[in-house]
Amino acid sequence: MTSLKVSFRGTALPSSSPQTSRHHFSDSVTFSLPKKSVIAKFPNTTIPCHPKLRLQASFGKKTRASVSAIVATGVQEVLPPALTNSSVPPTLFDGKTRLYVSYTCPFAQRAWIVRNCKGLEQKIELVPLDLLDRPSWYKEKINSTNKVPSLEHNNEIKVESLDLIRYIDSNFEGPSLFPDEPAKREFAEELFSYTDSFNTSVFSFFKGDRTEADAGAAFDYIETALSKFEDGPFFLGQFSLVDIAYAPFIERFQPFALDVKKFDITAGRPKLAAWIEEMDKNDAYNRTRRDPKVHVEIYKKRFPVICSSAS
Repeated sequence: MTSLKVSFRGTALPSSSPQTSRHHFSDSVTFSLPKKSVIAKFPNTTIPCHPKLRLQASFGKKTRASVSAIVATGVQEVLPPALTNSSVPPTLFDGKTRLYVSYTCPFAQRAWIVRNCKGLEQKIELVPLDLLDRPSWYKEKINSTNKVPSLEHNNEIKVESLDLIRYIDSNFEGPSLFPDEPAKREFAEELFSYTDSFNTSVFSFFKGDRTEADAGAAFDYIETALSKFEDGPFFLGQFSLVDIAYAPFIERFQPFALDVKKFDITAGRPKLAAWIEEMDKNDAYNRTRRDPKVHVEIYKKRFPVICSSAS
């Protein structure tokens, strides 16, 4: 048995009282849980809450499980461990839809975000891979390039992250993530085409091949792009696939540039700063994010030259 303590704090409204009658509460409940998965319920209790209110559970050091109950959407997902070369491969083309990713790869994160945004957690199975001990069967049977992401769907394998996010958006249920307006669709194509140039400019800066001014020009392009439509803080005004295409990379670039080169990518770029703030509010995206410190450590190993010159 594992002991689970859930703490909650907020403002409750008795159902028989007017909204002006509020009761503040702060309490905790301790459960004893078997090793099997369970769902904790609060009988005869109604707790009106802010959409972002979460119930979080922490276990003892010997327990490797985690629980995140998202009150607003009811989405609960325990992420599976990454498969290694010694792991048994899934049964290919058995009718299931699988998204092969890596928890550390920004390209794979794009497809993972779209899956979450469209509410497909129960329709598309997440299959994470350990890229440092990559399963040999993945290259042999899934993706000959040995890259992630890949999508197994309808007895076919789909690859390439930008193609995949469009495919998932077009071929699965859930809210559309691409606008109908011709002007926005045209600008979206321009921004999709720029992703490689943007990433190359910043990566070259991290490698020491380009200057801070070169990297700054790439972020200036992003700032200008975010100024085109005024009906929202995102690239196309409203949240779309374009934001998903850029978010995993900016998520990594921002803390690393600040930590290693003291280069603040949001300085003098208020649109970019506002965009990052809005993205941070997106739950579907947040469930794919990692601690910025993890990104910094990974990039320090990837770009040791710039790190040694900055120290």
